Amino acid sequence: MNRVVITGLGCISPIGSTVSAFRDSLFSGTTGISKISGVLDAPDGNPGVRYTQAATISDFDPTQHLDSGVIAASNRNTQFAIVAARQAAQQSNLLKHHQPGDIAIVMGCACGGRSSEEHEVKGLYTRDARAHPLTIIRTMSSAGASQISIDLKITGPTFDISTACASATHAMGLAFHMVRAGMVTAAITGGHEAPLSFGFYRAWDSMRVVSPTSCRPFSADRDGMTLGEGAAIFAIETLESAQARNAPIFAELVGFGMSADASHITNPSVDGAATAMRKALADANASPTEVGYINAHGTGTQANDSTESAAIQQVFGPHAPNIPISSTKSLHGHAIGASGALEALATVLALEAQRLPQTAGVTTPDATLNVDIIINEPRPADPARPVAISNSLAFGGLNAVIALRHFR
Repeated sequence: MNRVVITGLGCISPIGSTVSAFRDSLFSGTTGISKISGVLDAPDGNPGVRYTQAATISDFDPTQHLDSGVIAASNRNTQFAIVAARQAAQQSNLLKHHQPGDIAIVMGCACGGRSSEEHEVKGLYTRDARAHPLTIIRTMSSAGASQISIDLKITGPTFDISTACASATHAMGLAFHMVRAGMVTAAITGGHEAPLSFGFYRAWDSMRVVSPTSCRPFSADRDGMTLGEGAAIFAIETLESAQARNAPIFAELVGFGMSADASHITNPSVDGAATAMRKALADANASPTEVGYINAHGTGTQANDSTESAAIQQVFGPHAPNIPISSTKSLHGHAIGASGALEALATVLALEAQRLPQTAGVTTPDATLNVDIIINEPRPADPARPVAISNSLAFGGLNAVIALRHFR
């Protein structure tokens, strides 16, 4: 089977709308979490929820990137996808070296055009207004994948995966397997999401899992997650094609594992998360002792962080307390279907720089979890342990884990 490498990176995120800006914020610990304001259709722009903060993107202007027709036909989440995909494709120069029909587009997006749908539904229910004729194409989850194919003129397999917070990681894993198996020679893959609408804020408020302060994963005083938005997209291809054209190589994709808890729709399972991690390592042909970094799902809720820590203990045994772990959700928030892609980007940059990012906001690490949480500042990577995994553990008990290796 083909070896698969990452040759292009792109992002629009609360901690940077270029990969360079994202990298700077990641390693400086600069958070993108700020006060909620200006919410469409909310009274006075305030959604009226118990929490006050979210990780929003304030510097994105679609008119600087897209023509008026595309803007009119697309939701904010799709606009993120197009621009981030352009960044990745341009950096890799993928389109000049692969046939359009030999490139796949596999995207993760769970919520679709949530704000567009809510806005039209409000008009329907309050004024019996006619829906805008572009409502359907603005709101469908697959719009990002479709618009990327149109924008980049890619004609290969193109589809969207919607598995809640594991959407992007499932998408990346399937794209990796497609390239590895030779179904396609390259792929554009990742995730995108812009779910921060009035109804979305209210729905999460009702679940009582959002922090009234700010996300602090694995902290002894953690009190919930912080919602976010954004996109991270990757150009991947075979190692052979990348080396033949001297393309930049940021990391090697080496494994993918997935599982279902089959137990509860919201309460996570230790066994389910552990199974996905084991499968990713087996797919990578990597031993637990080769893993030098884990980018955790790390939502900052009591249930997730304790369950994920227990799953890490189960998989890595006596090695678990010696594996550096961080959750970058403390910087870019929880972007639902795009969260796995943003965290994969952080993991790739960590491997490339051989520098492991910290978990921001932690006051005192929860000692009962018995895991090594990186706090205060980045930590040097261990070159003797070149493998990293990135976990996504979604509502519905849907787990996805990718394994990456430092390329040298």
